[in-house]
Amino acid sequence: MNLAAAAVAAAILGRVTDGANGGWLEELGRLDQAVYEAIAVTPTPRMDRAMRTISHAADYSRLSMAAAIGLALWGGRAGRRAAVGGLASVAATSAAANLVVKPLARRRRPDREQAAVPPRRHVQMPSSRSFPSGHSAAAIAFATGAARFLPAAGAPLYALAAVVSYSRVHTGVHFPGDVVAGALIGLTVGDLTAGALGRRLG
Repeated sequence: MNLAAAAVAAAILGRVTDGANGGWLEELGRLDQAVYEAIAVTPTPRMDRAMRTISHAADYSRLSMAAAIGLALWGGRAGRRAAVGGLASVAATSAAANLVVKPLARRRRPDREQAAVPPRRHVQMPSSRSFPSGHSAAAIAFATGAARFLPAAGAPLYALAAVVSYSRVHTGVHFPGDVVAGALIGLTVGDLTAGALGRRLG
């Protein structure tokens, strides 16, 4: 499946899981809602502050930029290439997720009040569409792009991306399905971007 087809498929899924009649996809949407609500009502007072802090820190890919600086300063030549590859992957993925898929999918954000997400978890609810998660897409894309040039960085960066992705559900601003879709977009676009950049860099 090429990138254009993947974007169209993701957009269709985003519309269907937002309440349209779609057979098994409609059921998938109900499951998505149920998992979101289960997380919302599960008491996790020790995690709440940490997830809120991580979610906020990941705004505008700030965690990825901090990681890129660290790679560039202490990773030698491979680290500098990893930083460039990671940031290029973030740029391409953010464009694909926010400028292509979100407008097509048009999925509404979750209703935190109805789901009883505790206010202590809240971060600012974005005004953009919910599907896919841009934070998840960008974080996974950075890990994918950086690991292409510095494989040793892959494990910690993917772990950080997983925490960022989960934090978006924990704070109530995304459904789990939004995060999964964002991660898949990040993997796909990040790999394509880093691959193309690797061929240019030699």
